[in-house]
Amino acid sequence: MLQQLFSPSVQHTLDLIGIFVFAISGALLAVRKNFDVFGIAVLAEVTALGGGLFRDLMIGAVPPAAFTDLGYFSTPLLAALLVFFLHPQVERIQLGVNIFDAAGLGLFCVTGTTKAYDYGLNLTASAALGLATAVGGGVLRDVLANETPSLLRWDRDLYAVPAIVGAAIVVLCIRYDALNPYTSGFAVVTAFALRLLAMKYHWRAPRAWNRRSTVSEE
Repeated sequence: MLQQLFSPSVQHTLDLIGIFVFAISGALLAVRKNFDVFGIAVLAEVTALGGGLFRDLMIGAVPPAAFTDLGYFSTPLLAALLVFFLHPQVERIQLGVNIFDAAGLGLFCVTGTTKAYDYGLNLTASAALGLATAVGGGVLRDVLANETPSLLRWDRDLYAVPAIVGAAIVVLCIRYDALNPYTSGFAVVTAFALRLLAMKYHWRAPRAWNRRSTVSEE
């Protein structure tokens, strides 16, 4: 499993980095929406922890890790505090934030899939929860901010697809008894690279064939 790829301390550090970057994106959206400090903190927490909370509740891993590890809960608050005071500077390094966000996406789609499978779910359900772990927080963030989730918008670069690919690699490796630290790492890197390429070349999913919608485009 992926947890064997790094020592527990390194794995924990990587989790916190991913949580921190996800929280930054939530806090920045709150600032753009003119939320107060409480709203900034809420969106940071939800974005960072929402996907993992959903996964843990679905597989019965209770209490969820977010409530048993103070670092998981406090890291988004640190990100919210940073954005509250320094949001203009953070906005200027948005590209760097996006790169770390892509890394978090790759890491969490794989760890989410492996954890779901460890708790007895079948391969399809495990992959679905791997995807939910990676993108669930962003969906909750957008819903709370009264936005159409970026995950569903055609005019956004591919986000869910790289996570789906990473989760699919994991379940295929499980199916053929080939899951090990190296193949898990390959799944992480593949999802990460696909997300970076999507951002660079603005890859987007196709819309309905012969679309004739009368809904105006934003």
